[in-house]
Amino acid sequence: MAARKRTVPGVDNGATEGDMPDNKHLKAGTKRNVAALILARGGSKGIPLKNIKMLAGTPLIGWVLRAAVDSNLFSSVWVSTDHDEIERVAKTWGAKVHRRSPEVSRDSSTSLETIQEFLRLNPEVDVVCNIQATSPCLHPFHLQGALDLITQQGFDSVFSVVRRHQFRWKEVKQASTDFTEPLNLDPNNRPRRQDWDGELSENGSFYFTSADLIRSQGLLQGGKVSYYEMLPEYSVDIDVDIDWPVAEQRVLRYGYFGRDTPEFIRLLFCNVSGCLTEGRIFLSASGEEMVSINTRDTTGIRMLQEQDVEVILLTSSIDPIAKSLSDKLAERTGCGVCKVGMEPFTELLPMVNQRKLDWKDVAYMGYDKQDVKCLNLSGLSAVPGDAPTVAINAAKYTCHKIGGKGAMREFAEHILLQKEKAKSQKDRIDRSSF
Repeated sequence: MAARKRTVPGVDNGATEGDMPDNKHLKAGTKRNVAALILARGGSKGIPLKNIKMLAGTPLIGWVLRAAVDSNLFSSVWVSTDHDEIERVAKTWGAKVHRRSPEVSRDSSTSLETIQEFLRLNPEVDVVCNIQATSPCLHPFHLQGALDLITQQGFDSVFSVVRRHQFRWKEVKQASTDFTEPLNLDPNNRPRRQDWDGELSENGSFYFTSADLIRSQGLLQGGKVSYYEMLPEYSVDIDVDIDWPVAEQRVLRYGYFGRDTPEFIRLLFCNVSGCLTEGRIFLSASGEEMVSINTRDTTGIRMLQEQDVEVILLTSSIDPIAKSLSDKLAERTGCGVCKVGMEPFTELLPMVNQRKLDWKDVAYMGYDKQDVKCLNLSGLSAVPGDAPTVAINAAKYTCHKIGGKGAMREFAEHILLQKEKAKSQKDRIDRSSF
């Protein structure tokens, strides 16, 4: 039996119309072991190792893992994989790993077979949420709304959908010629969009199912079924390469960047070495050492300053050339300059406190191991695309551009986009309060 849902305009919710279902398998309100499971096989044919390919500065699988972990809904969050590198990335993002067997790692293996194996090895699980790694605009509130339908309203299975207003036609094949017939409309009475509720289509983002239903009937969708409607802007699915640039733009605007994402950034610390320079030193004929900077990066700094973001350049005593460069940049852009040691946090904390800011109001752009603590603590943090793995793992955003080649400009645009998103969300909340 499928429940008929009512959608509140502009809000994803789990409201239902009709009688409250009773469920012999899952009593409403009972505390259950709920596991999130992301299936990430290493043998993707469309896009090789798609699940860990970088999307908008984050591994694809990292987007859904961040949402699942931050939701605090799950007893455990798992990635099921057969690949060493996917396992490493999954653990970096806070997941446990189910190392799937060769029997469920074939091209012909189904999601159901993999989930059944997971449940055999984890008999304590009562509800499993199969989250698709290819749905990077998933937010914790989506998962909360769907899980409530199972834990509070007693459904056996709940899956995500998106509402589509598309007229569909059926292909009819005959020996002489092919023709078509209407599938969901009367051509003589084509409805206006505003007069038609549209149709619900699976968007592939997630599937909640009681473990009993999977174990006893081998079904991911069955028993008493409900759905959770997601708005179109969140319904992103990546299947082939052509989807990638579109998804990247969508996730920058609608993706979930973490529960500590700041409403406003007031201060940016940026390492000169490795971020504004590319790591090369030029020697003149007279033996003078020189480095180069990119005008796109200085433009990025000015873009932030125009939006009342204070920019402070960080240098090291072991890099006198960077110090000289910072002084020149400070003259041209009005940036502050601060010399830091092997633990920048020690020197920067008093500066943050002096400005009466929290670290979530601070952005940080670093490059190497010594930057890890600041990268972790800052509300927004980034590294150039050529940064070492230890820094990439700590940053919230990895630039496409490398150091000295526009990475600073890219991060500046990212900061301003997040600021715009926060303002839009605040405006929407303010309007809804009237």
